[in-house]
Amino acid sequence: MSATGAVRTLKIDGRDCSARPQATILEVARENKIFIPRLCQLEGLSTVGACRLCLVEVKGSNKLLPACTTTVDEGMEITTSSEELASYRRMIVELLFTEGNHICSVCVSNGHCELQTMAQRLGVTHIHLPYRYPKKQVDASHERFVLDHNRCVLCTRCVRVCDEIEGAHTWDLMGRGIDSKVITDLNQPWGSSESCTSCGKCVQVCPTGALFEKGRSVAEMEKRRQFLPYLTLMRGERT
Repeated sequence: MSATGAVRTLKIDGRDCSARPQATILEVARENKIFIPRLCQLEGLSTVGACRLCLVEVKGSNKLLPACTTTVDEGMEITTSSEELASYRRMIVELLFTEGNHICSVCVSNGHCELQTMAQRLGVTHIHLPYRYPKKQVDASHERFVLDHNRCVLCTRCVRVCDEIEGAHTWDLMGRGIDSKVITDLNQPWGSSESCTSCGKCVQVCPTGALFEKGRSVAEMEKRRQFLPYLTLMRGERT
């Protein structure tokens, strides 16, 4: 193991790479233009490893590790693409489709959805698992925005951006398993929230269009996610 503070050297898919201390596998892969799929991770927000799409193989480990939360170490040998990984990732995407009500052909997010794009990139052309067709609500109580639980994939981007960037912590998670859902305050309607600042940051970071602005389709909404790394940097300089 290398000394504290020294540059790490490792291999990703057979390529020699170097990394700063405490860098994650995902960060190093991105710096070297190596694609690793992910839905929950977004630059400027903390990492939680919620979607598990970024699982990779690490030589010497008997389990798959999430690239977004696993820090690199000296001499690591990492595989980001294999038949096993592809199979796991397709299964994860299929589960996301079956546990929600994602009908791309009639969805306003069609063509502007990260889940749809990920499915296409991973070669998911149809679903092998039975659909659950859960009864999920749509919260249109807010004067500007709507929350459609049918499209939510529990990436928690909205929770983190509201807490870490806006500082309001309006959003949180409730329930377990397929009954899990994002909520405002103590499970109050969004329009009744006393903590919401109506800034729209949660809408900007949503990958599927579960959060959207009234009167506009997701295709009409210009996403401005570049503000996250900037705000994170400014916040870090103030501390």
